[in-house]
Amino acid sequence: MRLENIVWDSPDPRALGHFWAEALGADVLTEDDDGLEARLHLAPEVFLDLCFPPASTPADVPQRLHLDLRGAEQQHAVAERLVGLGARRVDIGQGDVPWVVLADPDGNAFCVMEDRPAYRAGSGPVAALPLDCADPDREARFWAAVTGWAPTADPHALAHPSGAGPLLELCPEPGPRRGKSRLHLDVRPGPDDATPLDLVRDHGGTVLPQPAPGLPWTACADASGNEVCLLGVAPPA
Repeated sequence: MRLENIVWDSPDPRALGHFWAEALGADVLTEDDDGLEARLHLAPEVFLDLCFPPASTPADVPQRLHLDLRGAEQQHAVAERLVGLGARRVDIGQGDVPWVVLADPDGNAFCVMEDRPAYRAGSGPVAALPLDCADPDREARFWAAVTGWAPTADPHALAHPSGAGPLLELCPEPGPRRGKSRLHLDVRPGPDDATPLDLVRDHGGTVLPQPAPGLPWTACADASGNEVCLLGVAPPA
């Protein structure tokens, strides 16, 4: 299994996709009426695809997943560049914090971070992917199983085995899940993963009702309700 996609549901996927491709220095792979896909290269043979399908998710649904961008000593310059691309500064109740909170053109909040010892030089432009969950210990085990990423010195933070790319951080949720998050992750089983749906279930996850018949993936969720799609896996009959 490998973590392959970060997915943003968007009412204007091509505009949002171009914002994030420019923001992260990703290469646009496809663009049509069904949305946009870009590739963020992290290391040889290591990448994350950024996917922007057309979808309408109510704006008042709490955001469970967001991006923490690498800022460090260039934090304010990075933030100003993103504002120039179409982001805006927002107050989500963060108070006096050392990071800068912005929102993309669809209103999805993200952060430009200060320097932290946990962030590695090979992270690329995204330092971390914080994901809210009801039980960080439990979901750390789930996401390690379905992504192939390994725990770090922080047991609630997972990293690609190569050390490249962002951390996946399992964070205590500020409130129960309510509605489908506008951002989610996709994973792709490897050729030797014969029973990926059993792997999901064995680690406390569930197979969700599928949004449409005949899709080339299966929608699942961790025990906290966070969506994850298994690419290339047919839903159970």
